[in-house]
Amino acid sequence: MDSTAVESKPGSWLSPAFADRAEQVAIVILWAFLAWRVDLSDNPWAPLLLVSESTIAFFTLIRRPTTRLSMRLGDWMLAMTATCAGLLIVPGYVLSESLVTIGVLLFIGGNLFQLWAKLVLRRSFGVAPANRGVKISGPYKYVRHPMYVGYGIVHVSLLLLMFMPINLLIYAIGWWAQILRIKAEERVLSQDPAYGEYMKQVKWRLIPGVF
Repeated sequence: MDSTAVESKPGSWLSPAFADRAEQVAIVILWAFLAWRVDLSDNPWAPLLLVSESTIAFFTLIRRPTTRLSMRLGDWMLAMTATCAGLLIVPGYVLSESLVTIGVLLFIGGNLFQLWAKLVLRRSFGVAPANRGVKISGPYKYVRHPMYVGYGIVHVSLLLLMFMPINLLIYAIGWWAQILRIKAEERVLSQDPAYGEYMKQVKWRLIPGVF
């Protein structure tokens, strides 16, 4: 078996089960700090950060446990970097009042799209690369990682509604990690013949004709 997905050894503390639980704790702690920053902010759009990021915390807590989880340190660092990007954003200022309507519409559309993907995944949602079951319905019929497409739209909207240079840097690092994370996820998932067939049917990861 490839070292990217391993079964836990009896008596071993460094197991997929332990790593899975540690990931859940980390997400909840980061979400709590985000809620604290939002509460202190005077930007009227700051609560929108919690609307999208709360779904990550919720689905992380209810997801289905798995032993087919990547135990590579690099995979975990990429996954946590990509996930933490959204949780580290600082509520800044509205980039331009003329862009508020566009920002709100993008926020609603992006969140509905990523929520659609999450509802299809349900308890198969995760942060680190893992096989919690192959899903091929809903938005997964069009691209292999529709949830990340929704995240990208939301991130653009939040830059319009609460811009700060540090937020631009955070998202840039987050998306660098996200692209590498996608490749790590597919390395784990492709061990499943069902996912191999799915990759043949749906050729594009995020943007048809591009990537």
